[in-house]
Amino acid sequence: MYSLILLLLITLCYAAYNLLVKASGDQAGLAAPILATITLQLAALGVSCIVLLHLLRQGEVLAMPGRAFGFAIAAGICIGLAEVMYFYLFRGVDGNPGMAASVAIPVIVGGTIVVSVLVAALAFGERPNGMQWLGITLAAAGMLVLALGARR
Repeated sequence: MYSLILLLLITLCYAAYNLLVKASGDQAGLAAPILATITLQLAALGVSCIVLLHLLRQGEVLAMPGRAFGFAIAAGICIGLAEVMYFYLFRGVDGNPGMAASVAIPVIVGGTIVVSVLVAALAFGERPNGMQWLGITLAAAGMLVLALGARR
């Protein structure tokens, strides 16, 4: 039950994150997407520092193998690049209008699902079952419908 509650809270946080990036991008102006990204990262660092202090006060021993640091750094690079592009996607680039959140967010989240499942199968040997493949197929179809609908 704890995992389901945690899953729901993470989902709500990611939904809020997506919508707040859109709201920030709407307010940002021409050069501000990079400033918005840095602000977002600083806020995330602040939250992480608060959790770190809490763990240290509880006597938690913090250690991580070097390989884990490498993966964490690579993940940080990926999310940093994604966040910069995200702000530009909502704001628009080179005179093109920004994309609507009602299209961009579901396509990005759905695309993340599809790519993650495929990479997890190839890289980690995870094998989705038939129902999971059906869900992946429906997610991909939903993204296609959203993207095609946005072109009209």
